[in-house]
Amino acid sequence: MSKILLIAEHANGELNSSTAKCVACAADLPDAEIHVVVFAENGESVAAQAAALASVVSVIRIDNPANAHQLAVIVAPQIVAIADGYTHIFGPSTTFGRDLMPRVAALLGVNQISDIMEVQNEYRFKRLIYAGNAVVTVEAPADKVVIATVRVASYRVVTGDGSATIQTLAPEFMMPEHTRFIELKAGKSDRPDLQTAAKVVSGGRALGSAENFKIIFSLADVLGAGVGASRAAVDAGYVSNEMQVGQTGKIIAPELYIAIGISGAIQHLTGIKDAGTIVAINKDPDAPIFEVADIGLVGDLFTLVPEFQAALSN
Repeated sequence: MSKILLIAEHANGELNSSTAKCVACAADLPDAEIHVVVFAENGESVAAQAAALASVVSVIRIDNPANAHQLAVIVAPQIVAIADGYTHIFGPSTTFGRDLMPRVAALLGVNQISDIMEVQNEYRFKRLIYAGNAVVTVEAPADKVVIATVRVASYRVVTGDGSATIQTLAPEFMMPEHTRFIELKAGKSDRPDLQTAAKVVSGGRALGSAENFKIIFSLADVLGAGVGASRAAVDAGYVSNEMQVGQTGKIIAPELYIAIGISGAIQHLTGIKDAGTIVAINKDPDAPIFEVADIGLVGDLFTLVPEFQAALSN
């Protein structure tokens, strides 16, 4: 039997969809018994949401004022404190999971498997390497706990018709004193979150300026889509880095991805390869983005995008 502990990601009382995708991955393990742990100051609401996920048999609620901001340095030793008996400990391959899970692996003295995209058996998994150009099969030792992050773009959320039990624990652990929360700065937007949006519109360096990037925002508003950007556009200062899509940004899997003025560097393609339908608009007919696009349109974006938006509005 595989006894799996999943680390819940949440914010503002809402469970992140990355957790439901981790459950989908864990459910592929043979004879999976899935437990989800929620670290929060008051995790009642989040624990209830986690308990509703299909395939989850138990939710562990660990309330502590120190967990208000889910700092990796605070959460990791608590995970270690409850790790006995688990064969696998999974977290999402998001900013949260990438920060937390290597620390857990280090404390337990094992190697981490990153970005699981497919489960082959209890200890064998597939993951992408070389910016998504190759798939490698990795095998973890059977005599040690498996610490891993899940490539959430490779999985769909499980249904919410579960009824797991909820228990409250207060594990003893040594509270780190060398790190403290100062401030969280995050951009506010009424648009869908980039990592969970069903539709995403992204702009590249061809926009030319932050002012011109309004074209992207306008089209996204008409579509009800999230907004992303290539690394080149972020480096040029057109938008903030939280909007970056790609290997060094956010890896996403929307149902529809529209790339405007993006040439298609391999680092960017890594972040969108799991999208359902990819639409590309670029004036260069030889742009690499057209090699992966399901629909391609060659032309000047400053002419085509307004025309496209006007057609959608009619």
